Amino acid sequence: MQVKRLVVGPLEENTYIVYDKETKEALIIDPGDEPDRIEDLVRVEGLKVKYLVCTHAHFDHVGALPELKKSTSADILIHPDDLEIYEAARDMAAFWGYDIDPLPKPDIYVKEGDVIKAGNLSFKVIHTPGHSPGGICLYGQGVLFTGDTMFAGSVGRTDFHGGSLSKLKESFKRLISLPADTVVYPGHGPETTISNEKQNNFFIHELD
Repeated sequence: MQVKRLVVGPLEENTYIVYDKETKEALIIDPGDEPDRIEDLVRVEGLKVKYLVCTHAHFDHVGALPELKKSTSADILIHPDDLEIYEAARDMAAFWGYDIDPLPKPDIYVKEGDVIKAGNLSFKVIHTPGHSPGGICLYGQGVLFTGDTMFAGSVGRTDFHGGSLSKLKESFKRLISLPADTVVYPGHGPETTISNEKQNNFFIHELD
């Protein structure tokens, strides 16, 4: 497995290109902005993008989807509980002073327990509401892509539409129960590990 991180857009969102080095099949997780940079990496590495995965539908995580859908023809995956936010992403971006193109219709709705595959890689979908109703994480190959559910030392905010502190607590509990050596790739900021978050994440002290 190869993981490439691109920090994109004014909100410094992490877009991940994850691929099987043997087959060159790839996932792009949270293509938030700067599609030209993402496409350049795909081209340089000679990748076949199978899925465009949205851990959630906030505009800073989906802004590059229109261009990447055209250039890769990959299927767009989201959790159905985030469809309302997905459909409102352009308006939300405008409210924050940003402009994104109209988003393509999602191709596949994923749910808890689904498995997403690219080549010899497979990742299990964990439904982690709290930051948004349809937030998901991808777990497999010893790594966890958390979107905005968990950051190094912190968690996603819950004061956006559809956010829930109580649900975020439950989602966080599920994530910290994963193996301690699991590498965490969040939607913003540096990578971390489950072990490190058990020791250092402030949110541990917020749990019941």
